Amino acid sequence: MPIRLLALDLDGTLLNSRGQVSERNRRALEEVRERGVRVAIVTGRRFRDARPTALELGLDVPVIAHNGALTKHARTLETVAVLPLPLAAARSALEVGRAAGADALLSDDHEGLGVLVYDHLSGDNYAAQLYVNWSRRIHGENGKEAVRQVPSLEEFLDHEPVHLAFSGGCAKMKALESVLLDELGTGVKIFSTRYQKQDFTLLDIVHPEASKGVGVAAAAAELGVLREEVMAVGDNLNDLEMLNYAGTGVVMENAEASLHEIDGLYVTGTNDEDGVARAIERFIFHPTEMTGTISS
Repeated sequence: MPIRLLALDLDGTLLNSRGQVSERNRRALEEVRERGVRVAIVTGRRFRDARPTALELGLDVPVIAHNGALTKHARTLETVAVLPLPLAAARSALEVGRAAGADALLSDDHEGLGVLVYDHLSGDNYAAQLYVNWSRRIHGENGKEAVRQVPSLEEFLDHEPVHLAFSGGCAKMKALESVLLDELGTGVKIFSTRYQKQDFTLLDIVHPEASKGVGVAAAAAELGVLREEVMAVGDNLNDLEMLNYAGTGVVMENAEASLHEIDGLYVTGTNDEDGVARAIERFIFHPTEMTGTISS
């Protein structure tokens, strides 16, 4: 059955290690759209940070952002669906994270472009500091609107946010994830995005019904696309539900190691080896007998 919807993660997948879309990936996306295949960005990034890539590529499928908690059109800013984090759960998660000494980042404003809110970042949490500085920088003169520092997140948090995130070293965040699951149970969903080489983990706490898989399924239903006609490509643990939903699930060579152990998922090149383009060429342009690894 031909692929009609292509769902792509951004960081570590479509974007190379410099945060760019390679020429080979760009050409593949242009050709795939000319063939009538719809392309969706499905990301853990907040909408505001994913929007520039969607606009750059001219994609007309709404961006599925915040790990599926917010689906929104990049050009018109029309919100298709939003699953905000319940206020009581957000406050409880913040309390647990504070007790563990974790840095908190709050994503807010689902009606507009979105704003990243924080009150403090630890001096040794360089990855989080780099992320906040990057998020300000990519939005240029609107950087102050994109990222906001407040005196206290506890005081700011008087309404349902889009999602709450904690960041830090891998071991510390693994322990925090366990505590959050014990304390909050099924009241939230937690997605862990690990970067072992940088010893950095991002924990995203979202509405219990949110996921990339749910977002892709909703997009497919709106487009009249069957599950078997969906191809998804990702590289991290927060991509797992999307990869399992898709009729064709593809993981990057640079993916979280545990993803390579899952039966039924195909492996393409790294994000610095045009892995997305290679997967498109294999499964959309030249579908043949499938093997576990996609050649260059």
